[in-house]
Amino acid sequence: MGHNTRIIGIDPGTRYTGIGIIDRIDNRLRYVYSETIVTVKKTGLENKLEAIFNRLGLIIDQYQPLTAAVEQIFHSVNPRSSLLLGHARGVALLAIKLRDLTLREYAPNEVKSAVVGVGRATKDQVNDMVKILLNIDRIKIIKEDEADALAAAICHANTMDYHLYGQK
Repeated sequence: MGHNTRIIGIDPGTRYTGIGIIDRIDNRLRYVYSETIVTVKKTGLENKLEAIFNRLGLIIDQYQPLTAAVEQIFHSVNPRSSLLLGHARGVALLAIKLRDLTLREYAPNEVKSAVVGVGRATKDQVNDMVKILLNIDRIKIIKEDEADALAAAICHANTMDYHLYGQK
């Protein structure tokens, strides 16, 4: 029987938050679930954040991941965008903390490098490699934010120390 670790990757944003869940079984990766939490039509930042927090909590409760991977904020040219992203990350981190998940954060270039092999990979390259690494049908549409979340989970699966989780 293999050692199984369920990982949730999160790509936070106030308009679109990508969620990706994978299982690492020994050294194999398996796609479990992905979703984009869409808050574009909600008015008011507090309503968007509440929607992200509530939906993410439900997904965590349903799929029971052991650990979470979230991309760190890259410094945007636009301070307002960075601030909004910080709010979305904050509610995601709170949802993770309240459910006692182990959290790891990765720089965007770390995630791209772990998935594609190049820190400056394009969104399309990340999406294509996520499908290959998780054996997802090439025809299936994986939204950009979901691919980024799955990429964070893959990065974590490939870099995490198995011993941290009491497994051999």
